[in-house]
Amino acid sequence: MSERPELTDDNKAEVICLETMAKAEYNDSRQEAIAAEEFEHNIGRWEAFKTYKKAVFWSLLASTSIVMEGYQIVLLSSFYALPAFQQKYGEYFPELDTWAIPANWQVGFAVVVSGGGVLGVLVGAMEVDRWGYRWTLIANLVLIIGCIAMVAFSPNRWVLLVGELLCAVPWGVFSTLSTAYASEVCPISLRGYLTTYINLAWVIGQLIGSGVMNGYAVKHANETMGYRLPWMLQWMWPVPIIVLLYLAPESPWWLTRRGRLEEAEQSIRRLTDVQDPGHARNAVAMMVRTNNLEKEISRGASFAACFRGTDLRRTEISTMAYGCQVFSGIVFGGSITFFFTQAGMSTDNAFKIGLGSLALAFLGTCTSWIFLSRWGRRTIFVTGMTGMTCSLLLVGVCATVAAAGHEGALWGEVAMIFVWTIFYTTTVGPLAFTIIGETSSTRLRNKTVGLARGMYNISSLVGGVINPYMISTTAWGWAGKAGFFWGGMAFLGTVWAYFRLPEMRGRSFRELDILFERRVSARKFATTDVTENDDD
Repeated sequence: MSERPELTDDNKAEVICLETMAKAEYNDSRQEAIAAEEFEHNIGRWEAFKTYKKAVFWSLLASTSIVMEGYQIVLLSSFYALPAFQQKYGEYFPELDTWAIPANWQVGFAVVVSGGGVLGVLVGAMEVDRWGYRWTLIANLVLIIGCIAMVAFSPNRWVLLVGELLCAVPWGVFSTLSTAYASEVCPISLRGYLTTYINLAWVIGQLIGSGVMNGYAVKHANETMGYRLPWMLQWMWPVPIIVLLYLAPESPWWLTRRGRLEEAEQSIRRLTDVQDPGHARNAVAMMVRTNNLEKEISRGASFAACFRGTDLRRTEISTMAYGCQVFSGIVFGGSITFFFTQAGMSTDNAFKIGLGSLALAFLGTCTSWIFLSRWGRRTIFVTGMTGMTCSLLLVGVCATVAAAGHEGALWGEVAMIFVWTIFYTTTVGPLAFTIIGETSSTRLRNKTVGLARGMYNISSLVGGVINPYMISTTAWGWAGKAGFFWGGMAFLGTVWAYFRLPEMRGRSFRELDILFERRVSARKFATTDVTENDDD
């Protein structure tokens, strides 16, 4: 195992020197770099799975940390419907003769979770530059063990608020690093599958959380352990993931950027089962070529560089791909349990519908892999945004009919929410992670992914502030009519995707660098040729 990498101000000059030496050493390795890129272009999906099965395993492991975030998020929104939780952390509303979590406190929880996530993505991008992926993930997994205890045993809602804030910081780190690591350890033909698995990890976490809620919490809705035990179950994740991550290889792209080429070759050998003994060197030559190209055309490797030149366009695409998850109504559709209890459905039925929608989400994400093998990212994304726009508007229509006295229309809302779930989980939900992992340059990947995730958190923050007011009976009371608002937002996202989202399927990172540098329009990305000898 390699020792823990350190990058301090004192040895930055040494790193620059190493990178210079690496460039000189690989100046005559152009054909090796071309050979490695051709190998990735030509290898089929199933052959790639067999050849890179170890890379697949380590990528899935790193992304599994996202399961904890999906699990925790579904808990808090579902707890709002539990009587014991309402009495512990809520207030009594005499005009309604019921206990409830006030809308302003629901907003507060949404604010701290999103704010902590923004802080986490920024911290994570800086940590990975210094320590690499493995140690950054391990450190934050250790941190979250204590944060879980604070949430589970919070004596009042102020302590719970702080606990949720502290939990959100490592969540932000996980969400940034999992996408970047997956895109860096796997070949071109597997990038789409392994990055979309991140969405599946979210769904798995939410599915487990909803299963725990429906199987245990609802049955103990009037007991403290009804909400405390589901929180405590989160402790089953960190320790085994920490142990396995300690054994994981570091990203060869990260090692190449640090000039540690021998370690990068060793990492590639641990990630692949390629019989050719020269494959690892060829792959590193490809990485050095791409890294040198990006250093020539980019304007640094800081957060500020993400907003300069062609990197500004790449940052826009990454942030909007994530932002479209929120614009398409994830805040609305994701609070399905609370939404239907507010619409008059029993708590038990609302939880069952929530669980059913998550099972559908699981199948939808798996189905997206079939779509990835047949169509491009742009086609799938634009189609999904269009479908969600229509389904959200129909939710609003059904809610209007139900408000007029036709109670059966409530089940029409249920059906349209399920249709929305199908569109989301087969298109925008999983594809956003793929687009983000492919769009950013390798030198700015962690920072671009971090900014994109920050966009998601800020968008979620705004959505989390207004959504409870829209659907809560103690606030604006729109209920399903909020579908009109989110349908309008989804329409705006559809327009952006049509005009600004390029097709990046099957492109190497070098080819993408060149296409962005040439300022090729979004609708011409798929048909523009880049030869193996192009470096600008």
